[in-house]
Amino acid sequence: MANDKKNLSKKPKFSPYWIYGIIIAIFIGIQLFSGSSYEETNEITPSQFFEYAKDNDVEKVVVVNRHIAKVYLTDEAEKKEIHKNSKPASLITPSSRLPNYSFEIGDLQNFENDLKAINKYDILSNNTEENVLADFILGILPFLLLIGVWIFIMRRMSGGGAGGAGGQIFNIGKSKAKLFDEKTEIKTTFKDVAGLEGAKEEVQEIVDFLKFPEKYTNLGGKIPKGALLVGPPGTGKTLLAKAVAGEAKVPFFSLSGSDFVEMFVGVGASRVRDLFKQAKEKSPSIIFIDEIDAIGRARGKNAMSGSNDERENTLNQLLTEMDGFGTKTNVIVIAATNRADILDKALMRAGRFDRQIFVDLPNLTERKAIFDVHLRPLKKEEGLDIDFLSKQTPGFSGADIANLCNEAALIAARTDKKAVEKQDFLDAVDRIVGGLERRSNLFSVEEKKTIAYHEAGHAVVSWFLKYADPLVKVTIVPRGKSLGAAWYLPQEAYITRTNKFLDEICVTMGGRAAEQIIFNEISTGALGDLESVTKKAKAMVMIYGLNDKVGNITYYDPAGENGFVKPYSEKTAELIDTEIKGIIETQFQRALDLLASKKDLLDKLAERLIEREVIFKDDLEELLGVSPFKLKEEAETVDTNTEA
Repeated sequence: MANDKKNLSKKPKFSPYWIYGIIIAIFIGIQLFSGSSYEETNEITPSQFFEYAKDNDVEKVVVVNRHIAKVYLTDEAEKKEIHKNSKPASLITPSSRLPNYSFEIGDLQNFENDLKAINKYDILSNNTEENVLADFILGILPFLLLIGVWIFIMRRMSGGGAGGAGGQIFNIGKSKAKLFDEKTEIKTTFKDVAGLEGAKEEVQEIVDFLKFPEKYTNLGGKIPKGALLVGPPGTGKTLLAKAVAGEAKVPFFSLSGSDFVEMFVGVGASRVRDLFKQAKEKSPSIIFIDEIDAIGRARGKNAMSGSNDERENTLNQLLTEMDGFGTKTNVIVIAATNRADILDKALMRAGRFDRQIFVDLPNLTERKAIFDVHLRPLKKEEGLDIDFLSKQTPGFSGADIANLCNEAALIAARTDKKAVEKQDFLDAVDRIVGGLERRSNLFSVEEKKTIAYHEAGHAVVSWFLKYADPLVKVTIVPRGKSLGAAWYLPQEAYITRTNKFLDEICVTMGGRAAEQIIFNEISTGALGDLESVTKKAKAMVMIYGLNDKVGNITYYDPAGENGFVKPYSEKTAELIDTEIKGIIETQFQRALDLLASKKDLLDKLAERLIEREVIFKDDLEELLGVSPFKLKEEAETVDTNTEA
């Protein structure tokens, strides 16, 4: 029996290409056996034919389709020396009678008249031949082309591929989710997720629900239906989902919100049904939908879309599957988005996404843990201060830190170093924040002087303001779009007071104020500064309620519900414009007054910048003295002399 099974398995499997080969062979056979297409006859001229006819060598001449004349010689003529090579034979049936010669005639009437003139009209006969195969192919070819193009387009739209669930025309509504289970090698675990301790704990609990459901259901509790990961881009939402796939011992379906989107009506809803059908069959299981805002956007917000919006149909089906009749299976949905404010309220309610897990930008301690993870594969110098790197990267997300480590390794390799050093990381920070150095830019002496005074203005103003961020370095080397930059180390704070906003605006306007004092005119180099101060002043007045005249009111509209309609009157709009402009102009005058009193320090700093192009905090303390409002670094506030 085993041998019989082996023999059966060795038999060739049926393939649709066999049919194509048989059809092509039939066409070739018809063409071969049609005979007329493979006759080999000698070509002659009409004058030669009339000579043969006058010599009585021609038995008959047959005109085919009114333009080809086929000449048949008599038996006696075929024996003549001149015609000895004129007797052909068929490739298929050698015994058949074939013409000896052939030639093209011009006008048939003239040809008949010429035969009558030599009294040979009786040898003439007419015939019509048809190529059935050619006519058939020409008739059916357009239909075959149309059918072939249609099948090709439908296969491409349904996901392409020669096989599988999504590769055929009628499987276009199948889910495109990728399945991970215990048979799939997933290397990412919770150990690879640094920081995010709160979010990681919540996600670990979800995995625990599915591993040990009795632990919770014995007390009467219910397993949550879904968890929504919310946070800025690059904070590790998808990484958490990968860790769940690596840790969970249950089937894990992963896909993106855009995978439900298709040009055909009803396909999105069909894919949602198929996804949950597969998940229920493998219950308990987890479904992960990345970028769920692609289908979860609030319904009815877009007045331009018709009543039969495909995206809304997909969302409705998702809502039904997550919490409808008969949904008691152990299927948990995890979704991720950075736009939770635009999601539909029905999707966010309890019973669908029971938990919203906020994944925020990492703090100092979490950044240190993230650095530990991403520094493992690097060949770094011994004694690299990770605490220092964590302090130099406020506001960096996990993805930014991963990019920073990679960029530092590339910079070290570019200079043929054997290990990645501290300076490489600092250069990588400059590269990521400011852009690539453009030392090829050639500035005139006047332009370089203007840029130097502009950056020196920022530095001097920030040095003598209480709430300004600590200054790290000043450079007039162009990076990215900027011609120069003053680098600060922002404090990590969760709230910002009015004085902080005003000092930051004053520092930003210090560059233009320095140009006004030194050159008595301003330039276009402050475009970025103007954009920054306008944004901050607008936030003070319209979002945070930090303006006395506008009052304790906000016009913040994260979901875009107001559309093109302003939520305030024209009188209020004028007041808002006046207050925004007033804040900026007041701080500009404040910067002018401060720089006018420190003009000698401004000149010293600008001259040092022109000389060295880059100066650091030590140079600033040498030229400007110790700042009266110098903020102590966090490391200095920690008492390291603790008793044992």
